[in-house]
Amino acid sequence: MAEAGRGSEINQRNQLADSLARLFTDISAMVKADLEGTNNQLLLLEKMNERVTREYSGFGDVVSGLRVFVEQLNEKNHGFDDYISQIDVIDRQVADFEAVVSMLDKFLQGHSLGFF
Repeated sequence: MAEAGRGSEINQRNQLADSLARLFTDISAMVKADLEGTNNQLLLLEKMNERVTREYSGFGDVVSGLRVFVEQLNEKNHGFDDYISQIDVIDRQVADFEAVVSMLDKFLQGHSLGFF
């Protein structure tokens, strides 16, 4: 009978060892699959970054060209400052002249000298 008990104990140990081996194998497979998924995601991200780099690599030259263009426009704009100030002076003179003409018109209407 001792042999039967011992055989049962060995059988249980073998079943436990087999169960643990399957458990470790399954956990290993799960971790491996998870790592492969992560690796695939990183590869995809790398490919996406490479594509974005290729697409936007020419924009640096475009931006540099735009910067030069804007600087040229600013220089031209500063060249107009003198003309703008002259136009402002002329505009003030015209307004003053209109005021004088209006005063003369009122004066002449009030005194009817008959010049016209």
